Amino acid sequence: MSLYSSLKPLIFKLDPENAHHYAEIFLSAATPFPGLFKPWLRKNFIDDTALRQELFGRIFANPVGLAAGFDKNATMVQGIHALGFGFTEIGTLTPKPQSGNEKPRLWRHIEEESLQNAMGFNNDGLTLIERRLRNVAPYVTPIGINVGKNKTTSEADAIEDYTTLIKALHRYADYLVINISSPNTPGLRDLQNEGFITELFTQAKALTDKPVLLKIAPDMSSESAIALCSLAVEKGASGIIATNTTVDYSLVPHPMDRGGLSGAVLREKSFALFDALARELYGKTLLVSVGGIDSATEAYRRIRAGATLVQVYSALVFKGPSLVRDINIGLVELLRRDGFTHISQAIGADR
Repeated sequence: MSLYSSLKPLIFKLDPENAHHYAEIFLSAATPFPGLFKPWLRKNFIDDTALRQELFGRIFANPVGLAAGFDKNATMVQGIHALGFGFTEIGTLTPKPQSGNEKPRLWRHIEEESLQNAMGFNNDGLTLIERRLRNVAPYVTPIGINVGKNKTTSEADAIEDYTTLIKALHRYADYLVINISSPNTPGLRDLQNEGFITELFTQAKALTDKPVLLKIAPDMSSESAIALCSLAVEKGASGIIATNTTVDYSLVPHPMDRGGLSGAVLREKSFALFDALARELYGKTLLVSVGGIDSATEAYRRIRAGATLVQVYSALVFKGPSLVRDINIGLVELLRRDGFTHISQAIGADR
């Protein structure tokens, strides 16, 4: 039994948000004291040329990234590297600081190895986070910046929130992500429409030459998702991230009445939508798969379906800090089993 498995019952006695806060305190220590994390880095970071890719002008040492929502305020960038991730995504950020929704707003579904969150884009806001990013740059691993709108910003004014963030933060990002798919900001998913996508990506292209990706919800029909994502690519999106959390509360026996579900219960729903998108968009844009990935086998399924990169979050809570190491070791073994010498040969192999 691993140390984390031994400690998990004690950790799970803590309120989930408090447990996350303690993890943030620990991982943020890597910025002032990087030497303390070198043993973790040596243990967790798998350096195998079979996994290395050049994307967005940066080297991604492995395809496993940390999804947005864990490091909301760019306080853990260096510590996350020590967990073995090939890249990380911070946010979701908003122009103004906001405290998010009322607590409690994060719950564990332990038997289902899933989380339910109604956080509501709680973050420190543009001014402070921009300063924090400036202080930790340059980054060891590629970094994505996930951007959204403030809760008080109307749908009519939402474009300005996104363009303000892109204009201020693009210099610190290897890629940016448009988040209009969280279920925890009222009206946000209403922005998943053709008019908003057209205007936003038209303006984004004028503001930055950095890649801008679109993150979508798993609760759309495959036809609607394909149409929306195809339009986004046509208007300048450099990739699609599928998917965000789901509001399909039938997936757990005792759901809360708000927030989005992530983790193991999202796995098949997320894969089904990703697979439908990949059938249409593989080879036309970069695809990132997220939602219920907790093993090398599942990551490899997404890669063979067309994912160039994968992301995890909830599985880190249930599997512990060796998760990324285990996934990457397993990916190398699966590539060799199938006769591939490099991950690029496996991407889209099932298409």
